[in-house]
Amino acid sequence: MSGLATLVSLCPKSSSLRIRRRRRRIAYTSAGAIAGTFAVYRNDLKQLEFDAVSSLGPLLRLLDAEKAHGVGIWAASKGLFPRETREDPLSLSVSVWGKTFSNPIGLAAGFDKDGEAVTGLLDMGFGFVEIGSVTPLPQPGNPKPRCFRLKEFGAVINRYGFNSSGVEKVKENLVRARSRMTGSGLLGVNLGKNKLSDDAVGDYSVGVRELGPLADYIVINISSPNTPGLRALQSRRELETLVAAVLKERNAIMKGKDGALPLLVKIAPDLVEEDLEDIAKVALKLGVDGLIVSNTTIERPGPIQHHVHGQETGGLSGKPLFTMSTAVLYEMYKLTRGKIPLVGVGGVSSGRDAYLKIRAGASLVELYTALSYQGPSVVPHIKKELAECLRADGFGSIQEAIGADHATVSIEEKKKKKNLFW
Repeated sequence: MSGLATLVSLCPKSSSLRIRRRRRRIAYTSAGAIAGTFAVYRNDLKQLEFDAVSSLGPLLRLLDAEKAHGVGIWAASKGLFPRETREDPLSLSVSVWGKTFSNPIGLAAGFDKDGEAVTGLLDMGFGFVEIGSVTPLPQPGNPKPRCFRLKEFGAVINRYGFNSSGVEKVKENLVRARSRMTGSGLLGVNLGKNKLSDDAVGDYSVGVRELGPLADYIVINISSPNTPGLRALQSRRELETLVAAVLKERNAIMKGKDGALPLLVKIAPDLVEEDLEDIAKVALKLGVDGLIVSNTTIERPGPIQHHVHGQETGGLSGKPLFTMSTAVLYEMYKLTRGKIPLVGVGGVSSGRDAYLKIRAGASLVELYTALSYQGPSVVPHIKKELAECLRADGFGSIQEAIGADHATVSIEEKKKKKNLFW
């Protein structure tokens, strides 16, 4: 046989050999990957479940932001998100308003606007879930598109405009959710006013009356930037009139042995010092049970304004909001002298972020945008890192760390004053 003929006859065998070797390499690589994964998760298969579901996030983000949001609500309502079965560390337990939260990490209002997925979201391991904002009458909100990702910054701009199914539909959803709630998670209800309504007191009172009995706490949202005139309710006169009237409505629906239903006010991060002082005075004077600090911002800090979506009208949320909202939180804790529980919101995407909110004065912490980017695994990751932060700084509980940065400042100021006299 000629050399050429011999070469031709050997080609199929040579090709087959290469294919077999390639398959073996793939098999070995796959086996190694599986073994590596098992080594990482062998003592925590529940975390594997969370991380596996979260790994599907990039596929979900192929959809536009609002459609992806809708898919997330649907999945949670059908119980398709992981269910947390691991107990929270005792150090994360915190007592607020006479209620015990197994951990201080909650889901902020805006994700589940109509209370469609309460149990599925609580099952993910949140200490509490806040639904809404809910308006008395159904309304569609602002025209689409109205939600935009700024993924390079871990941020979102939205101008939903209180799109809501209305009190009656949400009430049906919450009755159903309450019948299924078996864990320790708590439920907050965030209330808004209808866009075309001139009666803010009446709108918020309807929400308190109809949904209050189904909630563990209620929130007056007067800080969304997407409803014309809403933020004007944060001025001292308007706020005092509104809160006094809503408190009167709240007092009519006492919650048995637990006393009155906690009433919170959610404020904006774009307030000047005088506004913050007025809000603090009203809150202390009327006995508001808590403040949520803060809503989204209308500012576009740094490079955000140059992003393709940076000039979209609406509220900015996510990582760029962290510093601004935490500064307002710190100031509000100081102005209220630590007498009113604060809920820290804005840019929380890690356990350390949550820890810094707590040190600034927050008793509880909420997130939202981080969930849309990181998926369900963000919840256990934040709780784990938060517990590590507490331990590293010698705190045995959340309670011990609340407002810790103010104690540090106070000690330093005392030292300075002492030195002046020596």
